[in-house]
Amino acid sequence: MNRRHFTRWASALTLAATTALSTLGNVAHAEASTVRLSHGYGILYLPLMVMRDQHLVEKHAKALGLGDVKTTWTVLDGGNVINDAMLAGNLDVAGTGAPGFVTLWSKAHGIPRSEVIGLSALSSGPLWLNTNNPNIKSLKDFTAKDKIAIPGIKTSLSAVLLQMAAAKAFGIENYAKLDPLTVSLSHPEAVSALLSGKTEITAHFTSPPFSYQELKDPRIKRVLNSTDVLGNITIDVVFAPKQFTVQNPKLVQAILDAQDEAAAYIAKDRVGAAQTYLRVSKMNVPQADIEQILADPGMKFTTTPNGLMQYVEFMSRAGTIKTRPSKWNELFVPQMAARQGS
Repeated sequence: MNRRHFTRWASALTLAATTALSTLGNVAHAEASTVRLSHGYGILYLPLMVMRDQHLVEKHAKALGLGDVKTTWTVLDGGNVINDAMLAGNLDVAGTGAPGFVTLWSKAHGIPRSEVIGLSALSSGPLWLNTNNPNIKSLKDFTAKDKIAIPGIKTSLSAVLLQMAAAKAFGIENYAKLDPLTVSLSHPEAVSALLSGKTEITAHFTSPPFSYQELKDPRIKRVLNSTDVLGNITIDVVFAPKQFTVQNPKLVQAILDAQDEAAAYIAKDRVGAAQTYLRVSKMNVPQADIEQILADPGMKFTTTPNGLMQYVEFMSRAGTIKTRPSKWNELFVPQMAARQGS
């Protein structure tokens, strides 16, 4: 090979190598073309339902240059079930109760393949503990004969709120006093059980619209309102595997943008939001009832967390988490750092 041919060959080889490295770099940094999301049953998950119904993740992903991103949605309720799906690698993004997320964050912190991180807050609103037992007027009236339905034992939102209420009623050392009475049932199943009066279920700690639906029956009365225990703090959050957020920063931003748009839509169009809820949830509830719930000043939908450290403080004192964040934004993606959360 003469010198001229060698120079051309070397140049061509260098160009090919550079192109190959560039292509590999682009592949390495390519973001997911499909994202798997879940939400629960109640109105507290409404922003995710709006995102699902209006294809807002797809819209914002395209706006950020990610092309045609596909979404798949499932309905999962109860922190245990959601956590298992996330740890098994079957779920990318989920809406869940704040305590369940804190539990999983603490358990998996520092384990690269299992770590999770919050994307945003989702909603705040009251959970009610309702009963069909006329002898129950407070937490102190529950006996071993009573069973309290919640969507997940120990780590679900209802489970931890019940523990926090028990700690206030009986002292922090007795935070788990009512745990032996809890039974794991989805909210729709628990409503049927409570209203029938023919099962072991004598109480249900639940969110709207199920809480409202139960109180329409004159045999049902409210024992506890969660806002009386905690105030109007963030109840549900959106979270994901940390590895997913690191590999898909634009997709994470698209999800946040989609959620902000969904929250604005709910605030602006209560009628449309109520229709969306009924369409996605497939619940047989009068639309006027959903609009009434959305009009409650306590129902708020925002991506900015509020009061999450209350869960952390309680769960740390109770010993149900070992690793704890020193401040709220350690629980969330960097995009949330500038928010005025708590």
